[in-house]
Amino acid sequence: MSSAVASEATPNARVALVTGGAKGIGAEACRRLAAAGFGVVVADLDLPEAESTAAAIVAAGGRAQAIPLDVGDPAGVQSAFAELDAREGRCDVLVNCAGIAKVFPFVDFPLENFVDTMRVNVTGTFLCSQHAARLMIRHRWGRIVNIASVAGMRAVGTGRTAYGTSKGAVIALTRQMAVELAEHGVTVNAICPGPVDTPMTRVLHTEKFRQEYRKAIPMDRYGTTGEMAAAVMYLVSDDAGYLTGVELPVDGGFLASGARGI
Repeated sequence: MSSAVASEATPNARVALVTGGAKGIGAEACRRLAAAGFGVVVADLDLPEAESTAAAIVAAGGRAQAIPLDVGDPAGVQSAFAELDAREGRCDVLVNCAGIAKVFPFVDFPLENFVDTMRVNVTGTFLCSQHAARLMIRHRWGRIVNIASVAGMRAVGTGRTAYGTSKGAVIALTRQMAVELAEHGVTVNAICPGPVDTPMTRVLHTEKFRQEYRKAIPMDRYGTTGEMAAAVMYLVSDDAGYLTGVELPVDGGFLASGARGI
């Protein structure tokens, strides 16, 4: 496995792979998983950023390695999990955080971007989950957490034809995987973040959109990567062993809210 940094493995220590692990929610999930004792694989298309995240984890006393990964490339995903199997012999936790998004009006939405968004957000989740599940089944224990979105549960603004559709598909995929993998001791759940302050939203969300979004959230603010990662940590815990097939909104009350004020 191509690895920038690593520390000594603990025999039989659980291993977690996080796609899109270099930045944002993925990076915070990597840090918390490492602090909980998991060996962490920081998988990202941006290898230098993944190496930086892994190096910081190791400096803090955790175990981490960085690998380049395009989740929408079947051969690349197969190779990454084959190397993980050879090196660690297991994958206990998979967090599917890799995702892309662009905004265009529906009538002008480019087919190329629609297809590419599905390739990364949906096919990438499918491919990584399939390979991870095969390793989890060996040990009769596993946790798959998909990072979906409230945009997969209701339309959020305009221009998000591909992103919202892809996240709705991730939620449906979560349910299907949960049903099929339950007998093997593997749970599959999704968290559905509301707006979170990440590098991606800083590019996509205009100030006007931010103001309107905050008005629709009873807590009147964007969420943090830490709050999303905390939900991930619950779902991968032994305490969540009877929870599967769930889409969990972490959204400050956005989905629960309608008209506000008196």
